[in-house]
Amino acid sequence: MATNNLLEAFRITYQNLQLLPLITPEDLAKFRVEYGTRVRAELEQVVEDCTDINNKVIFTGHRGCGKSTLLADFSRRIRDRYFVTFFSISDMIEMSDVNHINILFAIAVQMMDQAEKENIKIKESIKEKFYQWFATKTRTNIEEKKREGGPEFNLFGWIKLQLKTNSTIRNEIKQEFQRNISELIDQVDLIATVIRDKTEQEILVIIDDLDKLDLGVVREIFSDHIKVLMRPKFRIIYTVPMAAMRDKNLRTIMQDESNNQVKLMPVSKFFGKGENRNPDAEPNQKLVEVFKQIIGKRIASDLIEPDILTEIILKSGGVLREAIRIMNQCCSECLLLIRMEPHQKNIKIDRSIFEQAIRELRNDLARPLSNTDYQILTTIYNKFNPDISNDNDQDKFLELLHNVYILEYINDDLWYDVHPIVIDLLQRRGLLLES
Repeated sequence: MATNNLLEAFRITYQNLQLLPLITPEDLAKFRVEYGTRVRAELEQVVEDCTDINNKVIFTGHRGCGKSTLLADFSRRIRDRYFVTFFSISDMIEMSDVNHINILFAIAVQMMDQAEKENIKIKESIKEKFYQWFATKTRTNIEEKKREGGPEFNLFGWIKLQLKTNSTIRNEIKQEFQRNISELIDQVDLIATVIRDKTEQEILVIIDDLDKLDLGVVREIFSDHIKVLMRPKFRIIYTVPMAAMRDKNLRTIMQDESNNQVKLMPVSKFFGKGENRNPDAEPNQKLVEVFKQIIGKRIASDLIEPDILTEIILKSGGVLREAIRIMNQCCSECLLLIRMEPHQKNIKIDRSIFEQAIRELRNDLARPLSNTDYQILTTIYNKFNPDISNDNDQDKFLELLHNVYILEYINDDLWYDVHPIVIDLLQRRGLLLES
């Protein structure tokens, strides 16, 4: 393949690997592979069968296991029966500043914005009251903004931009509702009631990427304010980090307040407990083939050696985004090599590229680890559970789980293992010699 064509082929592949999660209908149509069918069915069941007083769902799973893509697909499939508002909290609010108040405010903004996008005919007098309420709470002069932006001015688009970029407005909203949260919830419910009456559909709000918040932020939101988040009178799916569900106190709170409506998207389990310690162990080929299909939609087969593709998949530990991340690093190494050695015509992802990519990722994973982290990781490797004896180690374990150094697996039992790249790291440090 000519150098220019090779460069372009890896550029396209690199770009394709950025398209995760799959949110837009176009990306879903181009790259989607059937994945997580049982989990999607469980979500549909719990949404369909909930009651007016039992209509909140906690959805969890490892970061990068495919939750966002599944939720986007689920929201598309269920739109004929529900008025669906699906959004990422990271698109709405600076992640370090997320709290229970701006989550509820974001729900209100997104529902109104979705209603306008779908041309739902809300009575003008009611619509104007909604506009004025939002304008007051965000200190927006609608007429002035219309003069600046013209007749196409979108109030809710403007508010979304301000929530994302303007810390002053976020703080004003927080101060406004801190002592009067009932007003905000009443307004959220009123918007839902109006939309429900006009569409003759029940409301479903899906909030993605709450699982990407720092654990401390998640604890504050769901430990101190979960009752507030459960008060709106319509269906809501909240995503939360896997580690939050392994915090005893937080898990109990979320189970109790959601009436145990907790759904998990598990990691793909290529090997049974301890099997990957045997170099001759055979992985679950059905799951490996699914990962091959997912990656195969993003890279031409002549750009990667088949055996290396399998090794990349197994190095992911069953976490989809980790497989994509390794592929991404391999593409980056190829693009660099093409620029450094333009005379080479047959560059592809082979063993040398794969090993260089793993080296880069391994070193990146090593940088933040402390001696205590290494002790916990070694214990997990040897015992398949954290064997925690104090609160400090428990917090360390949860952080490692949150950041995918440790992976949780489920069959008849719940057990843990170390990310395969981190196992390499432990071996290189001589921590696994006895085992």
